[in-house]
Amino acid sequence: MTTLAAAADTFSVFGTTATLLVSEPGTVEAARAIADAELAAVDRACSRFRPDSELSRLNAADGAVTSVSELFAELVEAALRAARLTDGDVDPTCGQALAKIGYDRDFALLQAAEPGAAGGQARRQARPAGRVTGWRSVQLDRARRLAQLSNGAQLDLGATAKAWAAGRCAEIITAQAGSGVLVSLGGDIAVAGPPPAAGWRVRVTDDHAAGPEAPGQTVTIRSGGLATSSTTVRAWAVGGRRMHHIINPATGEPAQSCWRTVSVAAARSAGRRPCRGCVTSASPLAWCGRTGPSRPPVAGRTTPARPSEWEWEAGGAP
Repeated sequence: MTTLAAAADTFSVFGTTATLLVSEPGTVEAARAIADAELAAVDRACSRFRPDSELSRLNAADGAVTSVSELFAELVEAALRAARLTDGDVDPTCGQALAKIGYDRDFALLQAAEPGAAGGQARRQARPAGRVTGWRSVQLDRARRLAQLSNGAQLDLGATAKAWAAGRCAEIITAQAGSGVLVSLGGDIAVAGPPPAAGWRVRVTDDHAAGPEAPGQTVTIRSGGLATSSTTVRAWAVGGRRMHHIINPATGEPAQSCWRTVSVAAARSAGRRPCRGCVTSASPLAWCGRTGPSRPPVAGRTTPARPSEWEWEAGGAP
């Protein structure tokens, strides 16, 4: 982050780093309290690593119709909308596929278990996954707050929940704390309220936690959101194979992509779009044209592109 905000706060959540920037002095404590409450509620609803979460309860229901909270229903609906708009390239039924390639615990614990890490476990073997069940195996009745998984589907909402949560936090903080705000949850950023005079300037790198000296580009946004997905950071090894968290639903395996890192800015939550870019390896303009972001993506390729030359001023929402 390179914006000179009035105040900032950084903390850990969802196995990643969260950053709050506010434009009004004296509002960061209130903003943090709001964010803590909202993010705790999202974690209780859809963490795949909490046995008491609603998502874990639904995954364990063996196909039974299950009552869910309004919050969880909203999160599932957002995931299903992303699947529908991406023709299934971003699919919320990748839970089993992720577990089979070793992502069966919080990422910090997964890293600690890597061979060679302090306290690391013996090398495990990935299990064959195969094509995921597919998002049409998820039935959601919003009116009655009921959900059901068929065909053995297992949910993971990681592709959409962070972006959704960032947007929700930003809107509530602006409404209740009276400040412009930027909320960053790992690679998912949402802004709301009046921006600083120069806008919110974001340094985009492969690793969202990297410093300003890391190779990347600066993107300025004034509204909406900016989301970044990368195959380089949330990665681990199983049985000598390199794995990452972006699953190709057609194979149940980590996506084999020509894109290393993809960023997309949009008038609303952009979370599904960079993830789709990593899955498809298609021209960004092609898949962006179908899903309709407000501006073209910023992307670093595996070829020797020079991302430091990419700087884009994103205007207001169209």
